[in-house]
Amino acid sequence: MARFYADEQFPRRIVEALQALGHDVLTVQAAGKRGLPDEEVLAFAIQENRVVLTLNRRHFIRLHHQQPNHAGIIVCKDDPDREGIAMRVNAAIADIETLNGMLIRVNRPG
Repeated sequence: MARFYADEQFPRRIVEALQALGHDVLTVQAAGKRGLPDEEVLAFAIQENRVVLTLNRRHFIRLHHQQPNHAGIIVCKDDPDREGIAMRVNAAIADIETLNGMLIRVNRPG
């Protein structure tokens, strides 16, 4: 299972659903890192060897190109089906041995 770091705006219901699937998910709030710029969110994730989970697609795609040496970044398209997002994240990484340096886009179905 993956070690994730959910950024500040990442929905709690998705975090809980991923935890129920067996993933280790640390939130910005639990880490006491609220209000930090995205660059520092990524830096902390790198330090902790965690994959960033975010809905902030534009900024983190840019950061991926600027700093490709990270444990992984998963950018999700927002969807009211929170459990569905968790299932799509889980499915997107299921067959990947390491997420190091990867940018994964998780979109809405259809």
